[in-house]
Amino acid sequence: MEKLREKFHSVRFKLFSVLCAVIIFLIICLIGINSIVFKTFYMHAKTRAIQELYEKINHYYESPSLDVNLEAELKKIAFKNNFDILIKSDTDLILFTTDRDFLSSLTRITDATKVEEITGRRKDIIAQNENVMIRKMNDETNNTNYILLSGTLVNGYQLYIRIPIAPIEESVRISNNVLLLIGFLTILVSSLIVSFISRRFATPIMQLNEITNRMAKLDFSKKYRISDSNDEINELGKNINTMSDKLERTIKQLRETNIELEKDIEEKSKIDEMRKQFISDVSHELKTPIALIQGYAEGLVENVNTDDESRKFYAEVILDESNKMDQLVKQLLELMKLEYGKREFNDKPFDIVELIHEVIRKCHVMIEEKQVEVLFESKGPIEVYADEFYIDQVITNYFTNAIKHVKVKNGKKQIKITIEPNEQKQKVRVTAFNTGEQIEEENLKRIWGRFYKVDSSRNRENGGSGIGLALVKAIQNNYQNDYGVQNVEDGVEFYFDIDIKN
Repeated sequence: MEKLREKFHSVRFKLFSVLCAVIIFLIICLIGINSIVFKTFYMHAKTRAIQELYEKINHYYESPSLDVNLEAELKKIAFKNNFDILIKSDTDLILFTTDRDFLSSLTRITDATKVEEITGRRKDIIAQNENVMIRKMNDETNNTNYILLSGTLVNGYQLYIRIPIAPIEESVRISNNVLLLIGFLTILVSSLIVSFISRRFATPIMQLNEITNRMAKLDFSKKYRISDSNDEINELGKNINTMSDKLERTIKQLRETNIELEKDIEEKSKIDEMRKQFISDVSHELKTPIALIQGYAEGLVENVNTDDESRKFYAEVILDESNKMDQLVKQLLELMKLEYGKREFNDKPFDIVELIHEVIRKCHVMIEEKQVEVLFESKGPIEVYADEFYIDQVITNYFTNAIKHVKVKNGKKQIKITIEPNEQKQKVRVTAFNTGEQIEEENLKRIWGRFYKVDSSRNRENGGSGIGLALVKAIQNNYQNDYGVQNVEDGVEFYFDIDIKN
């Protein structure tokens, strides 16, 4: 139904409809004109024919010629034009007639004329002057209509010319039927011609319509096929192709500009979010050290303790808290840059085994204090690809975290570091296990948040800032590598993956 409706609204159908309407209108006009004018024209033609014959006969009697045989000439004219001719002398002597029955008919006509003259009713007179009268007559004997000319010649003779006329309505009907037939044939032939012509014009228009519809949907893939004809449609197709190319380039530029703008807006939003988060974190975490610094500083000012040893202790606390504040702010800034993609990594190959040995060496004092057994065995160097500085932070955070939480379990107080290469995934997994209490399931995901501490009772000296694991998470997310923690037998195991190659 929809396709049928589209066809009715197509250019081809409209062109065909308009042409048919024009042809039908012309046929109707011709039929109307024929019905109105044909009768008048027919009567005028017949009247003119007998008038010319009268003038010709009158001219003969006016200027007789021995070269012309009037009787033979009149018979020829009568036969050619279907005329009945009768000439009478002034003594009612019949001089010439082409039809013997014409005289009897003429007698009836004359009697009818006398009756009309007496009653004063003269009808069906077509033309009349001093010598000639032309009228339309009806012969009731044979039910035939005639045009009758009765006139007086120059020599006094009476001339009668009769010409039969067909019923004018019948002639009009016949001619109208002919016009209808011509109209039907014209529409039939025209439909074939219009179908061919409209296809030639409608096809490129339909193509242009499809192109513009696609352009409205921002699809500029289809182009108009340029032909050899140098007409307006071809020129329109060229212009639409040009417009399509320009729009495509413009929209592409707008999209690129929009993407850049979105990136700028997103960047600004990240910076604003980072600033708000940094301010929130700093204001939250610096309350305690600032309070301690303020308290001990007031004690020094007010000389709460007069001895040098106490004043030295106060000063050391202030210095220690200041260092912690400085370290905390630096860690926060680093975490913000990692989380919001503001840190560029200096990736290069390095030996992960050597790095782990270096971290263990740096933490030697803490290991001795905790009296921990550290187990790390490696058969040889393992080269990985990353930023050594940040991988050092990951390992250090895992290792120091293990030292802080290690406890005796089943007679063992151990930290075990292992390296498991995975050639198929082109990764190396580093694990850090420590004996001790397991982490509750509900806290396994929470520990990766900034400032989250599982043991809220830990003192400030051993508890740390709570940023270390958040840094690990940010670093691993930047590398899109796996990391996590799981409870295992006798303790907890942290792990992270690192790429072997670029």
